[in-house]
Amino acid sequence: MIIVSACLAGYRCRYDGKIVPDAEIVALVKAGKAIPVCPEMMGGLTCPRVPSERTADDSRVITKEGGDVTEAFRTGAEETLRMARLYGCTQAILKAKSPSCGVGQIYDGTFSGTLRTGFGVTAQLLRENGIAVLVKD
Repeated sequence: MIIVSACLAGYRCRYDGKIVPDAEIVALVKAGKAIPVCPEMMGGLTCPRVPSERTADDSRVITKEGGDVTEAFRTGAEETLRMARLYGCTQAILKAKSPSCGVGQIYDGTFSGTLRTGFGVTAQLLRENGIAVLVKD
């Protein structure tokens, strides 16, 4: 089993409320080979929601309006890890650039569209717990 970002599987859970499915991910879910999760919604955030980014030092996640949503992101990451363990997942395919799911590159916390090297909160937690994370744009 593989954990996948639910937004890639066609679920309405993106911050902007749009549905942008990835055909390969949808096929994995339909075949019963992947478990879709949205760490942000599992952490209690709504859809749509104000865009969020990790701060430069990775200590917090803030909204474009200045709100601190760090705990929601941590809770969602922990729930995702729990799901991965429950289903025996050893791999995750996550949404690129996301403050939750980004792998290798995420937005820099200035809301300017600038990318920096880094990992989203969930991607980081999964990696720290031995789950291989791959990225899908």
